Order: sequence, then C-alpha cells, then structure tokens
Amino acid sequence: MENRFRNQVDPLPEDRPPFAELVGESDAICGIKALLEKIAASPASTVLLFGESGTGKGLIAEEIHRYSARASRPFQHILCSALPETLLESELFGHEPGAFTDARQRKKGLLELAAGGTVFLDEIGEITHALQVKLLRFMEDRAFRRLGGTGDIRVDVRVIAATNRDLERAVQDGSFRADLYYRLTVLPVRVPPLRERQGDLPLLVDHFVALFNAEFGRRVRRLSRTAKSRLESHPWPGNVRELKNVVERALLLSESEQLTPEDFPALAAVPGAPPAFELPPEGIDLKQLERDLVVQALQRSGGNRSHAARLLGLSRRQLRYRLEKLPEES
Repeated sequence: MENRFRNQVDPLPEDRPPFAELVGESDAICGIKALLEKIAASPASTVLLFGESGTGKGLIAEEIHRYSARASRPFQHILCSALPETLLESELFGHEPGAFTDARQRKKGLLELAAGGTVFLDEIGEITHALQVKLLRFMEDRAFRRLGGTGDIRVDVRVIAATNRDLERAVQDGSFRADLYYRLTVLPVRVPPLRERQGDLPLLVDHFVALFNAEFGRRVRRLSRTAKSRLESHPWPGNVRELKNVVERALLLSESEQLTPEDFPALAAVPGAPPAFELPPEGIDLKQLERDLVVQALQRSGGNRSHAARLLGLSRRQLRYRLEKLPEES
C-alpha cells in the first residue's frame, strides 16, 4: 500500500545528471525534462502536475525538490485521498491541545514542518470544498492557523500539487473551486502517458530489468523478440507504474536469463487491447499493407530503424531487406 506521508527524498548522487530518474529519450520526455529544470531552478512557489495515473507525478515532484535551492530542506508528501477531511486538515495545518477528541498536545502540521522546503499534495482533486477554502487562504497568504489555534503561522514552502482528474471539468461541475484552480495553475505541467512517449518503452524496460536484477539478485540479460513485441503492443492503461509492476513480476517468477511472452501472462488479454487482424471480405493488397506497416513503424519510432524493427517483430536486418524491396514507396 502506498504511504500516506513521506518527509524526505533519497540523497542525490553527485555524478547523476539532472532529472536522470525520468528515463527516456522521446520528444515528450525531453521536453518535460527541459521544462522541469527551469521550474526547479526558479523561485516559483506553486506547481501543478497533472496527467493520468501511473505517469510518474510523484517521482517528478521529488526531482523538482532535489534540483531546487530547497533541496537541503524537508520534503513533505501527503496523499490527500487517504484521509478523511478532519484528519487531513490536522495533518496539513496541525492542531492545538483540545482542538478535537484525543488532541492532547500541540502538533505541527506538514506545512509547518516543511518550512523552507517542499510540500507535495498528491491527488489534490479529492479534497473537500471546506478544505479547499482553507488551502486557498494558505496559497494566497502563505499563512494558516492550526486547528483550535488563534494566531497565524507564516511559512515559506513550495507547494507541488498533483492530480489525475480533469480539474477544469471539476470547476465546471462545481466540485472544485475556480479560485483555487487558478491559484494552482500558475505553472501547470502535463505529464505525458506512456503511449505518447514513442521509443521510451525499451529504455524503461531495460531500466527496470537492471533495477530488479540488483534488488532480487537476478541475472536476466535480455527479452526475447516476441516478448518485446508483446510489451510494445500493449496499450499500458496503467502507464509507467503498470510497466514497472509487470517487469517486477516477470523477474520474480522467471527462472531463465531471458524473458519470454510466457513471463508476461497478464498482457495476453487486456481490455481495450487492439483486436487481432482479420482479413476483410474483399481481400487486401499484401504488398501495399506491408509498405504501410513499415512506413507507420518508421513514423512511430521517429525514424529509428531499430525501434521500428521491434514494432514489426523483425530484426534490423529483416527491416532493411524490406526497405530495399520497397525503395520507391518507403
């Protein structure tokens, strides 16, 4: 189960380049890395990360903190959907003795504990209207009161919020305050889903294989061509988190140094996966179909022939042979 709180990030290796934990070389991920470097170095006090579940918003929040001037100060992470309103308010703002039942002593909230550092409000779209009002006041004045308190407390923190909800739509249907939405979206960052990160999946697989080899003491050296094809044809509704879990399971259960399709049984029948090709009643022009598939693979891989070959279940040599057969079309 995911922790509701986290108050630190792992130390930063001196030789690691900025945002190296965001594995990938696609245009989508390179663009977001460049933007995040600027945000981390800026004095911006509010950042909103939005995107589908499993795209890595928590990792990005940690990386922004690591590469900011606040890196030596605390990083406080709270999962807003994990607590009822009263407890969430107490965790954020703290409380005074007698503020509610069992409040026997003063408690500092995460905003206060993060002074000089970063607070990561994960799943912010799930907080109630009442708490939205109090959070808005803090966002505007950087001041708050503990539950049961009478005096304002001012803190200097960077707030990074994250959501997989469409907050614009939530504003329209009245479930999220417009004024808080506008306060949060000073620096909005859309985190792309895995399906938009063309070419990154093999790099991510290699990264996770190396990670779990080290963790589990395994020596998996490669994936079979058919296993790679299965991974690349999967729609990945759970994004990078789903990919990581799938690779972890495969390494835990496989007894070979090569992963095969049998090591990924959960990908065999996924809701929403594209159906197998069916020959239309009128038939097809096989040569034209082959040309179209080669062209699509090259387009999807950004011209990277090795990746295009993997998408087609071919070796690079086999792809080159087909390109030589169709020089005028492709």
